[in-house]
This record gives sequence, C-alpha cells and structure tokens, in this order.
Amino acid sequence: MSPNDVPSSERRASISDENRLAQFGYKQELKRDWGLSHNFGVSFSIISVITGLTTLFTYGLNTGGPAVMSISWIVVSFFTMMVAIAMAEIVSAIPTSGGPYFWAAMLAPPQHSPFAAWMTGWFNLLGQVAVTTGISFGLANLIPTAVAVKNPDYESTPAKTVGIYAAVLVSHALVNSFGVHALRFLNNASIILHSAGITALCIAVLAKAPSHQPGSFVFGYFYDGTGLDAPGWSDRASVGYVVVCGALLSQYTLTGFDASAHLSEETKNASWSAPIGVVSSVGFSALFGFFVLMALLFSIQNFDDVINTEVNYGSPVLKIFVDVFGEDGALALFTLIMVCVWHCGLFSMTSNSRMMFAFARDRGIPHFFHQVDTRFRSPIRTVWLAATLSFILALPSLGSSVAFSAATSIATIGLYISYGLPILIGLIWQKPFEAMKGPFNLKGLSRPIAGIACAWIMAITVVFCLPTSNPVTDQTLNYTVVAVGIIAVGATLAWVISARKWFTGPAAEVAEAMRLGVDLMEPGALEEKEKHVGAKEIGAGPASE
Repeated sequence: MSPNDVPSSERRASISDENRLAQFGYKQELKRDWGLSHNFGVSFSIISVITGLTTLFTYGLNTGGPAVMSISWIVVSFFTMMVAIAMAEIVSAIPTSGGPYFWAAMLAPPQHSPFAAWMTGWFNLLGQVAVTTGISFGLANLIPTAVAVKNPDYESTPAKTVGIYAAVLVSHALVNSFGVHALRFLNNASIILHSAGITALCIAVLAKAPSHQPGSFVFGYFYDGTGLDAPGWSDRASVGYVVVCGALLSQYTLTGFDASAHLSEETKNASWSAPIGVVSSVGFSALFGFFVLMALLFSIQNFDDVINTEVNYGSPVLKIFVDVFGEDGALALFTLIMVCVWHCGLFSMTSNSRMMFAFARDRGIPHFFHQVDTRFRSPIRTVWLAATLSFILALPSLGSSVAFSAATSIATIGLYISYGLPILIGLIWQKPFEAMKGPFNLKGLSRPIAGIACAWIMAITVVFCLPTSNPVTDQTLNYTVVAVGIIAVGATLAWVISARKWFTGPAAEVAEAMRLGVDLMEPGALEEKEKHVGAKEIGAGPASE
C-alpha cells in the first residue's frame, strides 16, 4: 500500500503523533502501528492476573489466608485505580516511551528537572527489571512443578530453576529482538488467552468442583503461616501486620500498567489511546482478577492439603486443579496458565526495553543502548540489557528461600515509587501541569485523586519492605529494602558526585516549552512566550514606569 492509499484520517493522525513527539525534541524512530486495543493489550498482558495469583498464591495463603486475599484485592484495586487515573492524566499530556522519568522532568521546576528525571528513571528501571524477574522466574518455578506431576522422582533444585529461568529469558529476548512484527499478533493471542481462556478455565473449575467453600471461609478465614519453626507474625507482632503484608499478592498482580505509556511512541493517537490503555487495563484486570481469585478460593476442597507442600505438588493452584480434574486435566489447565505467564514475561521485557531505550536517549544510562536496529525496528541492545539485569536479580534465589517474594516486593515498590514521583510533582506544581494537559483531563478531581494516589504509594513502600517470615535470618531476610536502598543511595550519590554535571534529562527548551504551553515546532513561539511571561513578572516592563 502506497502512502497515497492510506486513509486521509489515518495519515493526519500519524502526522499529529509525529509532530507531538517532535515537540518533545525527538524524531519517530520506532514503528507506530499499534492501536488502542494493542496498547491496552500490552498492559493487560503484563498485569496478567493469572500470573500474579498463580505465582504468589502460596504466599497469599500463608500470609493471611483466604480472608486477606479476598478483602485486600478489593481494597488494593480501588487505590490502584486512583494511581492509574492520576497517571493517565499525565500520560495524555506527555505520551513518550520514557514514561515516568520523562513526566517527572517535564513537571518539575527547571532547576529540579534533571534530578527529578534521574531519580524517577532509576526507580522505574529497577521496577521494570524486577517485574520481568518476578514473572519469568515465576514461570521457571511452574515448569518443574508441572514436570513432577507425572515424574514424581524428578527433583527440582535452585540451580535447575535458574537454568530454566535463563532459557525463558532468552526466548523472550529473541522474540523482542527479531520478531517485533509478530508482537502485535502475539499480543492479540495473549488477550484471548488471558480473557476467554482463563474465563473458561475458571468456569470449568467452579462447575466441576465436587464441593464449594462457604462465603465465611473465602471472606472470613484467617491463616498465619509466616512462622518457620517459630510463632507467626500474628503472634510476634499483630494480626494487622500479617494483613498488610498479605496485600502484596494483590498489589504485585496489579502492577506494570505503565507499559501503555512506554509503548506510546508506537501507538496511534497516543494522547488518547495511551491513557485509556492505562485505566482500562487496571479496571478490567481488577474485575477479572477478582473473578479468578473467587473461582480458586471457592473451589478449595481441603485447605490443609492445599497449603501442605508435601501433598500439593509444590503449587496450591495445581493441587486445586488435581482435586477437581485429576492429574491429566490439571496438567492441561496448568499448561494454559504457563502459556499465559510466558506471554506476560514477553511483554514485560518489551516495556522494559522501551523504557531503557528512552532513558539511554537522554543519557540516563550509557548512550550505547540508544539504538534501533534498522532491519528489525527493535531496540535490540536494551532488550538484551533487560534480559541480563533480570537474570542477575534472580541469582539470590540460589541461597535464599524468600528471594522470589522479595523480587515481587522490589518490582512493586520500584515501579510505584516511579509512578508516584511525577504524580507528586504534578500535585505540588499544579499550574505548569495545567498548561500541558491533554484530552484526558480530570479538571477539579485532579488534585484529590493525585493526593490519594501518593498517600497509598507511600504506605505500600513501607509495608512491603517488612519481613514476612519469622524468625528473620540471613535466609529469610526481605532484601527488598537492600535493593531499593541501593538504588536510592546509589542514584543520589551518583548525582552528587557526577551526574549533575552532565545529565540534563530531556532538552531544557523542550521542558520549558511544555511548562509554558507553547508549540516548540512554531518558530519564535517559545521566545515570544518567555518575553511575555518575563514582562508580567516584572510588572509589565517599561510601560509601568
């Protein structure tokens, strides 16, 4: 199809998207052929409620049990939606691959803009890497679990799991490097698998289950399995301590929706499609996830067997399936889940690589990584950087029994801090933000929603650094605070020592144009606006004299 054959409305939209990107000081390098459904699909696939629920189901059952799992899902869904809505307003104003770090730079006052971009970028990078780790390492644990069903003599070891994990990462990196044209079709397949496929699975489980638990069990049964050869945290601290820690299952699952922002430079009509992708992916995932969670909890046949690792095949979800369908049927359903988790990890790496590509473009990480392969139209260098860093982050699992839950905490905290910083900056410096807003505009609700979002993020940042196994030893330490602390202290020291001298973030004139609400593509517009603003600031200039 020649350019002249493209519908005029589509051509106008494409030109508008490219001009908008040019206003930010960037040229169109990535192929812009994603629509609203694709943009939604990526975030929906990365949120992947079946991934979070399956890989953290053991954690949820032992950290509060069914009551905490069900009630926390409702509470966490509400506050996560507040974060998503606040984020969507910013995405609409600033639709670029950089996402949170670029937003922070645009919204902060000029003197603080580079530092805001630097810190937000590093937290977002940490969260992105940890999310990919949590998803793909979770799959690496599910695969030997499935193998052992028909091969009871098979013994999984941490080394074997890490080997499987490496293979999973390589498969994701290969597709993201050389199959970028196939990503749209895999995205469509992922949407079908995660929606129709998992819906059918849940209906089948509910319909075939020999018996169902009462509502009093699903919403009222509290269980504390946090004690390892010692009393649980409900005895050592309080029931409330276990409740707030147990919310990690819900919060980690509803994470990664910034992917819609990172894919905005590949999305048509991004100022509208990207924010709708953010909000709709969270809303649909919250409702759909609640249905999945209810299906699993109501279908538990014997709670003691489900939490007993000696008889639950190493996975409580698999045990529920076996009790309902037998081993063969359970393996079929478990395979569907593993395929969904694979797609989730694939698109997590897609989002991760785009964030790193944008950060390298502004020299937040070495500029070497800012390159798009001209043949495959993919940022191949950042794809493999993402795979490498994700692999390194999982290595503590070789010597720690809580490494996986720590990785999920790191992902949750890292990402939500990076979401919260630009929201907080826009809340504090509201007036410049007003000049930038796009078609998704909250108007009078903007500040209240932003305030709720920031308060929630501050709360979970503290909670998910707390230890969740008692006693606390070198094997059970929640090293989330270590990883997050290293990024916070390391990025700050790097800024003080070196980065403040050379890292400017997005171009200064771009940031200034955005704050003043002018089109940088219009010759002389910025200078004229600055003169006008300057004259007002000194009392209308000489005329007042």
